[in-house]
Order: sequence, then structure tokens, then C-alpha cells
Amino acid sequence: MPKLKTKSAAKKRFSFTAGGNVIAQPAFRRHMMRNKSQKMKRETRGTMVLSDSDVKHVVKYMPYK
Repeated sequence: MPKLKTKSAAKKRFSFTAGGNVIAQPAFRRHMMRNKSQKMKRETRGTMVLSDSDVKHVVKYMPYK
């Protein structure tokens, strides 16, 4: 069976922890920030751990982690 290719877009957006969790950046931080609440701006700083249902989709695009 041939080797599977990793999707380059997924490779740039997601990373894996040692325990197998997936880390990603929160969405909606690029523009129009004055229309967003201070709470939302504060909570979307840094990175977040994806839920198990989202991890299933990401693993398909990154077969070799």
C-alpha cells in the first residue's frame, strides 16, 4: 500500500501533544475586533485543545501525526 500524504493545510494549523490531544488556534481573531466583546477577545488568545469529535476529522488529514 502506498504512503498517505499529509494535508499541508492541516499540518500548518494543528499540532499534537504527547498525550495525543490536538492543539489549534481559536477562530474569529483576524479582523473586525472592535465589534467583538472583550470576553471573546480574551478567551480566544493563545491555543485550545480540540474536542474528541473534532479530533476524528483532523486525524484523517494527518495520518502519521
